[in-house]
Amino acid sequence: MKKPFCILTHSLPKEWLESLEGRVDLLIGPTEPPGLAPQLMDRLYEADGLLTILIDRVDDELLAKAPRLKVVSNMAVGVDNIDLAACKKRGILVGNTPDVLTEGTADLTMAILLSAARKLPQASQDAREGLWKTWSPTGWLGADLTGATLGIIGLGKIGKAVAKRAKGFGMRLVYTDSIRQLDQESLLNITYLSMDELLANSDFVTIHCPLLPETRGLLNESAMRKMKRTAILINAARGPIVDTPALLRALREGWITAAALDVTDPEPLPASHPLYSLTNCLIVPHIGSATYGTRQKMCELACANLLAGVEGRSLVHQIK
Repeated sequence: MKKPFCILTHSLPKEWLESLEGRVDLLIGPTEPPGLAPQLMDRLYEADGLLTILIDRVDDELLAKAPRLKVVSNMAVGVDNIDLAACKKRGILVGNTPDVLTEGTADLTMAILLSAARKLPQASQDAREGLWKTWSPTGWLGADLTGATLGIIGLGKIGKAVAKRAKGFGMRLVYTDSIRQLDQESLLNITYLSMDELLANSDFVTIHCPLLPETRGLLNESAMRKMKRTAILINAARGPIVDTPALLRALREGWITAAALDVTDPEPLPASHPLYSLTNCLIVPHIGSATYGTRQKMCELACANLLAGVEGRSLVHQIK
């Protein structure tokens, strides 16, 4: 019996793909560049399944070249790189990998929040450059977490995990979401606020909502001007939720004190971008889920979704 033919868009460690061995014929793309390599595009016409990562754009044009395709399994929680309407029109199932990266992304959120709050990148650079002459009572002063208000935009799984961690630092928790979560308010000791109230009252604002048409550019000039001048903005969700030119102005002109970004718009941010020149902007290269354990679990779940789709079973995690 002929095995399903599947395409993995980018090379991944062999041990992460063990569940696919003997069950599918697998064509694996290169590690780079982003998007599908030409040799993969040439074989789309015979593909039953496609395992993608978040830098792959799966749109109507690509799907038109894949008439046999049954499933797109995305190795990510977000599916903003996939045209869901085009997949639905063709009866193609779409899977994602929620839950397994919640803890890792929440850890990274707190790491960059703390780094920005305590000015660690600048302090480390100053030490390397010989500017650390002696202990200084006024040197490298940062922001306290205990007693500070953390505003969480999007109280999904990652937002809740961040709230639990922040609670341990003695922070006051507030949130805003499209749906008010009364059950979580007592559980997490967190208070619901409107978006404007959250921006005006938070010492730290962290973004954990999905990228949707209504959240694209959510943190724009108008929003950032409502924040405290002492506030720090953290984004570990998706880059386009923050208006990049507005953020640059906010940091240069002092609308807010600092930003810590795991994601950017565009992504990657060009090395020549002026945000890199600002000492009050910490940027890391989309590493929220970048632990050995998390990335392997993401891949294994993506493989499970892929196999289910090509074998005619229900996906473990399917986008409706």
